[in-house]
Amino acid sequence: MFTNMEKWAEIRRRVLTGEISKRQACAEYGLHWQTLQKVLTHAEPPGYRRTTRRASKLDPFLPVINEILVADKKTHRKQRHTAQRIYERLRDEYDYTGCLTLVRNAVRAIRQRSKEVFLPLSHPPGQAQVDFGFADVWLNGELTKVALFVMTLPYSDAIFIQAFPRECTESFLEGHVRAFAFFGGVPTRISYDNSKVAVGKIVGDRERQVTAEFLRLQSHFLYEAHFCLVGRPNEKGHVERLLDFARRSFLVPVSRVQSLEELNAQLAAACEQDLTRTLRGKSGSKQELLTEEQQHLRGVPDEAFEARKVITAHACSLSLVRFDRNSYSVPTQYAHRAITVVATVSEVRLLFADELIACHPRCWNKQQFFFDPLHYLALLERKPGGFDHARPFEDWELPVCFGILRRRFEAEFQGQGTREFIEVLRLLERHTVGALKHAVQHALEIGAGSADAVRLILECQQEEPIDLFCLEGRPHLKLVRVGQTNIAGYQDLLTNNHASCATGGLT
Repeated sequence: MFTNMEKWAEIRRRVLTGEISKRQACAEYGLHWQTLQKVLTHAEPPGYRRTTRRASKLDPFLPVINEILVADKKTHRKQRHTAQRIYERLRDEYDYTGCLTLVRNAVRAIRQRSKEVFLPLSHPPGQAQVDFGFADVWLNGELTKVALFVMTLPYSDAIFIQAFPRECTESFLEGHVRAFAFFGGVPTRISYDNSKVAVGKIVGDRERQVTAEFLRLQSHFLYEAHFCLVGRPNEKGHVERLLDFARRSFLVPVSRVQSLEELNAQLAAACEQDLTRTLRGKSGSKQELLTEEQQHLRGVPDEAFEARKVITAHACSLSLVRFDRNSYSVPTQYAHRAITVVATVSEVRLLFADELIACHPRCWNKQQFFFDPLHYLALLERKPGGFDHARPFEDWELPVCFGILRRRFEAEFQGQGTREFIEVLRLLERHTVGALKHAVQHALEIGAGSADAVRLILECQQEEPIDLFCLEGRPHLKLVRVGQTNIAGYQDLLTNNHASCATGGLT
């Protein structure tokens, strides 16, 4: 039976108006008599009519297929049965003699029935969701995988995304700080998954023992945290969906940048541009809804929050502190001491008893060593023989005049020349390279030939010129009156004293 509505209407019109007979209609349109009767009975083609399903060869094996698919849910998704593999097992283990198509249809139907259905959730203004994703970018000419921190506001559909070298405590905290600044406020409630960055231990369906740094973040910004049930990422489906959108829209084609700072500036601009869009079912653009939602956000505290990780490490005999698979130097007097490491996304600070003793740029690679030559000068003074062989001084680039001064010292002082030059270098512990360079150049010009001479020149150049004393800003000194000294008495004293001396000489 055909279902072409145009033909259907034509046949009915011509037969029921008497234009042609039923016999002519069957011959002209190639219809069976019963089909023609159906056309004349119904004004439009009738819908699908269920017929009795015949038994299939696969019916006895349906419980086996169900059992296999249920067991698959507990295994890794890449090691689950395909329809082809289920067919092979039914054939080899259960003597199934049917075809592969029946198995494929049955597997497809079972999987469709077992798919979970979710309730649409309401999103009051002032609530946010956070997630991490990953993407590839060309970073300084090298294809690099970066971690993407994403925060969304479901009510306004606003999104903020930033790239970091890795998903870790520092990037997690820094992402929040930047997101709050972008949105112009702090959400009252933020939903998370169960990342180890935030969750130390799961103690129930909803109960979590969170990490100390997460508690510090919460305490500073005063928002409520909501953690999804394990294996239920749909509870923060908004950020999951927008993360995919941002990755496809902001990072396709693969971005080519020289630094993460450049990439993050591009991502922030893309998020700003995205606010101009108006989504289906929304009463205004994202920007308009965000402006409305900002009334429900808490203000960002005036006191800045430092996104950092703090651990205690130990300085080894080489005066190196290991952190995050890299080693950073500290002054040699702190070797074999317990050192506090304060790490942010951009730097690593090393403290001893609350005193900052070293600061290095953060490295996100591994097994790298970072030396500050100044940290080893005190030790080098006691072991001058290592000056040309120690790793901290291998790539130390000093002004050309420093090399000239060293050669002059070694020629003049023989074996003590290197020690004398090291004394000059130790002045860098208190002065800049530029200031010491000027002092060394001046010492070479005037022929000064010792470390003490260079130090005196440097200190002289660093002295501030003395200005004339001014009473401005010192109102109490304006009341003081100092009389003019009369020096006539002093002159008389000198005259009388001279006469006495003369008389005494005559007698």
